[in-house]
Amino acid sequence: QVRLEESGGGSVHTGGSLRLSCAASGTTSADYSVGWFRQASGREREGVAVLVLRDDTTYYHDSVKGRFSISQDNAKNTLYLEMNSLKPEDSAMYYCAAGRYVADHLRPIEYNYWGQGTQVTVSS
Repeated sequence: QVRLEESGGGSVHTGGSLRLSCAASGTTSADYSVGWFRQASGREREGVAVLVLRDDTTYYHDSVKGRFSISQDNAKNTLYLEMNSLKPEDSAMYYCAAGRYVADHLRPIEYNYWGQGTQVTVSS
């Protein structure tokens, strides 16, 4: 069982920055991938950034490449998402997720552990 709790969301203006945190408890292994997903009102949930624990490979949605960065602090069992140059279209509920033996890393259905989410709002 893996428990995830996000924090760090908020409201910023276009061009601003936020750092999301995801505190994890429970047992994961090198078989897991962990990442950030988002869901805007009226839209499907989509993968934003994923980290493969086995080899630290990262995957990013095309729309956030060069602006967002995923990282982890193993000592604190915490996953981060650094978001820079934020745009109004980045506004969404952001979720932390973990999944085992993930094949398609940005596909939400591959993940079976989810946090409750943290809201990010970017105003122009």
